[in-house]
Amino acid sequence: MAERTLHGTGATPRSGVGTVVWYGRDISLPDPDDVEVDPETERRRFADAVDTARAELESEREATAERVGEDEAAVFDAHIQFLEDPTIEDAVETMIADGGPAPNAVDAAFGEHIEQFEGMDGRMAERADDLRDVRDRLLRLLTDGERVGLGDLPAGSVVLAERLTPSDTAQLDPERVAGFATVTGGRTSHAAIFARSLALPAVVGIGTDLDTLEDGAEVVVDGDNGTLLVSPDDSERAAAANESGAAVVNDSVKTTDGRHVEVAANIGQPAELKPAAKRGADGVGLYRTEFLFLDRETPPSEDEQYEAIRQALDTFPDGRVVVRTLDIGGDKRIPYLDLPDEENPFLGERGIRRSLAPDSDLFATQLRALLRAAADGAGDLAIMFPLVATIEELDAALDALEAAAGLDDYDADAVDPEVGVMIETPSAAFMADELAARVDFLSIGTNDLTQYVMAADRENERVGDLHDPTHPGVLRAIQQTVTAAHAEDIWVGMCGEMAGDPDLTELLVGLGLDELSMSAVTIPEVKTAVSETSYSSASERGDRAQLAATRSEVHTTLDT
Repeated sequence: MAERTLHGTGATPRSGVGTVVWYGRDISLPDPDDVEVDPETERRRFADAVDTARAELESEREATAERVGEDEAAVFDAHIQFLEDPTIEDAVETMIADGGPAPNAVDAAFGEHIEQFEGMDGRMAERADDLRDVRDRLLRLLTDGERVGLGDLPAGSVVLAERLTPSDTAQLDPERVAGFATVTGGRTSHAAIFARSLALPAVVGIGTDLDTLEDGAEVVVDGDNGTLLVSPDDSERAAAANESGAAVVNDSVKTTDGRHVEVAANIGQPAELKPAAKRGADGVGLYRTEFLFLDRETPPSEDEQYEAIRQALDTFPDGRVVVRTLDIGGDKRIPYLDLPDEENPFLGERGIRRSLAPDSDLFATQLRALLRAAADGAGDLAIMFPLVATIEELDAALDALEAAAGLDDYDADAVDPEVGVMIETPSAAFMADELAARVDFLSIGTNDLTQYVMAADRENERVGDLHDPTHPGVLRAIQQTVTAAHAEDIWVGMCGEMAGDPDLTELLVGLGLDELSMSAVTIPEVKTAVSETSYSSASERGDRAQLAATRSEVHTTLDT
């Protein structure tokens, strides 16, 4: 038995065993009293460091998009924006003009902003880590510090850190790194999302107990149970080393009593399509189209969008591909679209709200591309509208789709893609019966739905306990949506992180979900869980869970 067990939040249902390697940034700043400063020289040093940092970020963004995914890579866009922030740049240059060395000026200027962000609520607090990443990159360049090669660690390394930034995590090589664990972080942090994309065992948010471990200690990272086993025994080491996940199941799956449940993949860019198919995905339950609009100076043409959609349909010729129309705003920034600066962008102009107003021309072009792809025959295309909160929004989106169908030279009557709505807001859950009467399916986005139902930002660790989709309020919103969909004889799916948790598969099957869509890494585990579940028993458990009054009662129901 292990010497002791540290508890945190599991990020990936994988286990690994290896040797601790601590990762940190010990950057020594010069003593201003011991340095003779030439302001012009320091300004040039700072400018050169900014140019080099920008080149590094652009290169890392491209590599991350190819290796991990476009959604994950988009965080580097925010880092470039911070690097070029005129407020920070002016502060650095002012301190240099006053006689400060460039490294000290960078440290002080970024430090002020980091402190400001740490004092904010919601997703803005997450920006403190992004600022640290940019600051430390500049300091490394200005002090000629060596960056730890996380991509060149010894085989079997388990990386421990206070926190891991996106640029840190993107370096990790799953072939060499057995896993990682951090003091801070939650299941929806950048590090956790990267871990799932890389199928890398990870436990985040362990707290200061992690600091008691030394380099060279042997540990087991159990990303399923959210534990770190210190000095594991032979059986624990063997279990972790031999764990390879569930076997890939290429056929569709049913419960033990014959109820079919579709298990699909969430896709953020074309490079993820074939890996998802190899993991046994029945189709695509969420095809994010934002990758087409990012990292460029002008919007994609109709033909570009058509080709990308056709690629997805060709990859799953016997499955369904659910394409979400453009969902920007919130944390998704596209420079050429003149997005507003909003105090709380997640409650602002995003998703369908932009498609029906400032981005209506882009919306029409995208709808034409979708209809063209659907008209070509191969594959089963479905169109899904994001962040719908009112019936009026849905009716307007359906009118736009009808108008787009009338503008092309193909036989519009022969093109009949399924049309659906994402249930991400409490309003949509409350109005699910009216929405269901107008569409062919509903798909529950539990990341945003949980955030809005619980009034708890999914990136804010201080309210992390509230951002849990097993809270009764969220379960009742899910159940209400399922009931409304089935009353109209349409299917209902789920494409949030909850869908990819094998421990919750029985609950979701019991609540009546017809489709579960997730990161490809957990598809085999979820398929196995579906095939081992009795729908009749799961339904009884689902009924009890959604009627519970507290999260504790829900978990008691799930554990019995």
